[in-house]
Amino acid sequence: MASRRQKRLLRYVEEGSLLKLKSYLRKHPDTDLSFSQGSKGRTPLHLACSLGDDAVLRLLLKKGADPLLQDRKGDTPLHLAARRVLKRGKRVYDDLVAPLRKHCPAAMEMPNNVGVTPQDILQWMKVGQGRVPPACRNFPETPDPEREWREKIFGECQDEFYETFGQYDDDFSREDAEEEDFGDWADQVRREYYQKQRQAQQAAAASAARSRGKRPETEAEAKSRRDFQARLEAEHAEYLARAARKEEEVRRGKKQRYEEKCAAAFRGESDSKLGYADIPWPAPQGSVQEMVSVMLHGADRGDRGAFRKLLRRQQALWHPDKFAQRCGGRLRELESRRILDTVTALSQELNKLAESIK
Repeated sequence: MASRRQKRLLRYVEEGSLLKLKSYLRKHPDTDLSFSQGSKGRTPLHLACSLGDDAVLRLLLKKGADPLLQDRKGDTPLHLAARRVLKRGKRVYDDLVAPLRKHCPAAMEMPNNVGVTPQDILQWMKVGQGRVPPACRNFPETPDPEREWREKIFGECQDEFYETFGQYDDDFSREDAEEEDFGDWADQVRREYYQKQRQAQQAAAASAARSRGKRPETEAEAKSRRDFQARLEAEHAEYLARAARKEEEVRRGKKQRYEEKCAAAFRGESDSKLGYADIPWPAPQGSVQEMVSVMLHGADRGDRGAFRKLLRRQQALWHPDKFAQRCGGRLRELESRRILDTVTALSQELNKLAESIK
């Protein structure tokens, strides 16, 4: 029977929730990815292959999932990926088979319970009315500058997506998560853009097929290609703008909650004990640099006078001696050392920033 942690991981894989899965594995780096579940005895990597989710597959491989594990029929994830190639074609080969083969070449020759290997399955793939000969099993590609350009654009967009959203997923406190399920929004954006990219690649493949027919490109086709390229660039720019707006909303929300919590925690009207989670850290799970970034968000560094004033206020708020005077007697004994160490580190970071702008 799967544990609670394993069930959650499987749910993220089934939903294709890449951000949630990435965040969960970051929070629980010791999670075992080699467990099997269900009557078929399949692992999360099997599930990702059967669903055709190459982004989840690559993440699982990166986190140490074993591609040689077999289900009840003896099939490895590569067997499932190869069968999906028979139904969907070469695009699936690039998405699923290629990363698995690169990660573990030996999996190509791993037989299942009836002696069939992934290499055998790929040999059965039909192209048109004929079969793929053994020499063509690797699906060599003809260089296509248009496709390479589109893949480059998409790669940049994926990098921007992970850098913009992935790094904030861990910083949400429990009450933050109740306000907005940010992971769902980001996953929806990823799926929408990924679907558009698939359509772009299909159009590029059709264009390449026409080119191989040795028919010169007409003026109408050239105009259509240029218009499509312009639309793709516009969508890319719009995507990055949406990411920037969402990032700004997240940072502004963190700043507002930080200031509200500071007012409540440092008011000193209650005699209740304070644990580490009760201290109004700007970014509870972030580094001291991230905390400083949150507390100074929105400040105009060009206005040196106003910026220094804000910085001095934060320095006074987190000065170790002043913090001890306000809250020292209310700290829980078992957590007081950790709290004071974090306060000291935060104060030192603020002092370092103050010295750099003199």
